[in-house]
Amino acid sequence: MTETSAFRTDRYELTMVDAAIQSGTANRECMFEAFARRLPAGRRYGIVAGTGRLLDLIRDFRFGDAELDWLRDNNVVRPPTLDWLADYSFSGNIWGYREGDAYFPGSPLIQVDGTFAECVVLETLILSVLNYDSAVASAAARMVSVSLGRPLAEMGSRRTGEHSAVAAARAAYIAGFASTSNLEAGRSWGIPTMGTAAHSFTLLHDTEEDAFRAQVDAFGASTTLLVDTYNIERGIELAVSVAGTGLGSIRIDSGDLPTVAAAARAQLDSLGAVNTQITVTSDLDEYSIAALSASPVDAFGVGTSLVTGSGAPAAGMVYKLVAHKNAADEWVSVAKTAASKASVGGRKSALRLLDASGTAREEIVMVATDGPAPAPAAHEPSVSGATERSLLVPLMEAGVLDERYLGAAGTRLAREQNAAAMRELPIDAFRLGRGDTVIPTVYR
Repeated sequence: MTETSAFRTDRYELTMVDAAIQSGTANRECMFEAFARRLPAGRRYGIVAGTGRLLDLIRDFRFGDAELDWLRDNNVVRPPTLDWLADYSFSGNIWGYREGDAYFPGSPLIQVDGTFAECVVLETLILSVLNYDSAVASAAARMVSVSLGRPLAEMGSRRTGEHSAVAAARAAYIAGFASTSNLEAGRSWGIPTMGTAAHSFTLLHDTEEDAFRAQVDAFGASTTLLVDTYNIERGIELAVSVAGTGLGSIRIDSGDLPTVAAAARAQLDSLGAVNTQITVTSDLDEYSIAALSASPVDAFGVGTSLVTGSGAPAAGMVYKLVAHKNAADEWVSVAKTAASKASVGGRKSALRLLDASGTAREEIVMVATDGPAPAPAAHEPSVSGATERSLLVPLMEAGVLDERYLGAAGTRLAREQNAAAMRELPIDAFRLGRGDTVIPTVYR
């Protein structure tokens, strides 16, 4: 039986439903929206990730006997609400940015249309997925952009929770990482997996040479040997002696990496292992990867910084009611107006303005003060050659998921979308120094 996701939520969502059922407003049609008021400090763009995972979780959002019994025993909601929850299955509509796309402040990343009750109970689920996955993907995209085409491996499972480890691997892959060390991410999402040995394997054996021989005997000379358990220079010498000049790769996990990598390359070449690659790990982030741009490094392994969003572990997204039908069945725009936490009410559509060269110049959010969301503009080029790309796509219609966005196939689709979105960004997007968002969000 599929595990329910219904309890991955906050109590106040169910108590709101409880009160709304009593007041007679639970069935009002509403539009909720997830967006970020701002990007993490200094970031110029964000990357949407988590959509495919989220759709799976919404499909599994059900209240079984065990959940209903717990709610009853703990007096969370009253019997009429328990009856409503027993039959819960989201039956509304969800639109959203394509997973892997870039986003900017105010972008309506997810729009949820349905009754108040069925939309509000999804708030925590939506935010917990999008906030974490998008934070990881945004950090990963920055790392990919400075890696100069050299592959990156996600290796952060031991630096986060066991479930978020799988989510992080998926988000990083969407943003351009080549592989992950996490087997569940490989099984669940079709991500290539990698990994050979840690320092404990070397320490297990009587000598470093014995450890290298055991690994080469098991996996062949194309394996990656970890050479910094004792002395890097001696480790490289032993690695080539054991595996031969056809050794696939060495991994270095300590020291001043630019200096160590240069020395390692020179030593490998002097030993005739000119095709042996150098992989570096050791608490890398986008800044240290950029600092290695001129070093003879062939691949990177990234852990802690990646799975913690490189200093921004949550993307800062919120989920707000922006419109609902009133007692006269008319759409009414609503918005929070509190200082520093204001939102823009109204049903929306979103476009990205691209100039004649295909470079993004504006994020355009069209807002309706009443009635349905404005229809997106056609993709016809203007006199100047500029075009407007429609950003929102249907993810679920009348409770039915678009299967294209699910599973390993959906993950690959998101990775392709990310590659396309990154090609649209202006060159200033890839500067690591602090700065403003690379394109403005304009409301019409």
